[in-house]
This record gives sequence, structure tokens and C-alpha cells, in this order.
Amino acid sequence: MENLKLSNGVEMPLLGYGVFMVSPEECERCVSDALSVGYRLIDTAQAYYNEEGVGNAWRKSGIKREDLFLVTKVWIANAGEEKAAQSIDESLRKLQTEYIDLLLIHQAYGDVFGSWRAMEKAYRDGKVRAIGVSNFQAGRFFDFAHYVDVKPMVNQLQCNALIQQIGIEPLLAEFGTKMMAWGPLGGQGVDDVIKSEVLGKIGSNYGKSAAQVALRWLTQRGIVAIPKSTHRERMEQNLNVFDFTLSDDDMALIANLNQHDTGTINFGDPQFVKYLIENYG
Repeated sequence: MENLKLSNGVEMPLLGYGVFMVSPEECERCVSDALSVGYRLIDTAQAYYNEEGVGNAWRKSGIKREDLFLVTKVWIANAGEEKAAQSIDESLRKLQTEYIDLLLIHQAYGDVFGSWRAMEKAYRDGKVRAIGVSNFQAGRFFDFAHYVDVKPMVNQLQCNALIQQIGIEPLLAEFGTKMMAWGPLGGQGVDDVIKSEVLGKIGSNYGKSAAQVALRWLTQRGIVAIPKSTHRERMEQNLNVFDFTLSDDDMALIANLNQHDTGTINFGDPQFVKYLIENYG
């Protein structure tokens, strides 16, 4: 496994296992399988309602806590300094751990500055090793990062071979922020990544699938990828991407696949924001 060094020196695996849309009933089994095939980064969130499954799985795995990298996110309903602080303690309890490796603000709405103050305190107190944000698009990210004391170490965004997030990269670099890709193989309006003829053809040169090429393309860009699968065999395939290196020509071919850049969800759409706040705030 290759690692990425965050701005504070914490090392983070470049490939992990995501549990978005994994039911609470299935989560423990899926995470147990993921850990057994070699994943050491697990990405969950308060809003996924499956933190308990992650906690149960790693506790039963026999893996030392220091060998794991656990990620979770503060949801809109827990925005604000007091609520966020309480939710962090609740996530620690559900994950059955004394610290979270990376804690993110899940959405850029509500009292995010209050949430960040609680996260900064948790970071200083040793409850969290690194802090960051999720789904903060360029303008919102700059506004936020410009004013906070501890700069976000990660911004988790929809990113894959068809949604490449090229435009925000210089801005993230300005603040020393690394990118983490949700939907690295598609989803949320993008279903053609693993069906790509270009990726499939490139993969045939290495004895790899289109999905493996898509994941390797991300990790070679220094972007953390968190593919999800409920099937053990596919988990193994997704993890097996560090025994080959895409050529410059391959990377250039994949760059031409970009369709959306900033993603299929417009997080600045007033109707979308209204929906999130009225239903989850």
C-alpha cells in the first residue's frame, strides 16, 4: 500500500474502503471482508448510520488500532460548536476508538465555522489526528480555508476519470490540502467509468480491468480513492492496483475523458441546499 503525507505529517493510505450506502446490517460483514483482504483505511460518516458496524468489524479483526486509518464526517444536523463536539464523542463511542484519524465536515452548510472550532479542539486534544472538509467546491473552500486557523488537510470530492476536479487542484495546493475521491468508479450520475473503452484498452496492456486503471489513475495523481463494493472478490481487485504504473501517454489519454470536472451534483444550487437544510439540518 502506498501512503500520502498530509500537511501535518500524518500518513494516510492512498486507497481505502468506503461504506456509503452500505446498510447498517451489512456493514460489519463488509468491513470485516475489506480488512481481511488488506484495506486499512475505512471511510464512514455519521449520516451513513453504520459507524457501529465499522467499530465492531475492526475490534473483531485483531488488527492493531495504530495500523488502521478511520475516517468519519460531521453531519449537517450536528453543525455548530456544541453539537459537533457532542457528535465527535458519539462517533468515537460508535467506532470504539480513542481517536479518529481523519474527521471531515460532510457538507458546506449550517454553522461550519462552529463545527470547525469543535474539530480544532478535538484535534488539539488528541481525539482526532487530522481534520478536513467534504464537498466544498472552489469558492466555498477558499472562503472557509482563508478564515480558519487550522487549514483543512483534506477535501473529499466526487472525483474519477470522468470527473477530474482539475480546476480546484491549484487552490487546494495553496492551502496544502489533499484531495480524497468519493465515487472513484462512478455513481451519483456517472455510470460509465468501468464501461470505458479507453480504460479497458489501457488495462489490457497491463492485465488489469478498467476499474483498476481508474483507481491507479487517481492514486498516481496523489488522490486518495475509497471504492465501495459488497463483494469480497471485487474488494480484492480494487486493492490490487499498486503493481503497475500508468505511462505518461496513458495518463494523457485518460485526461481527455473529463466530462464534468466539478461533479454531477451542483452543491451551490439553491434548491439542493434548501433540500439538505430543510430535511437534514
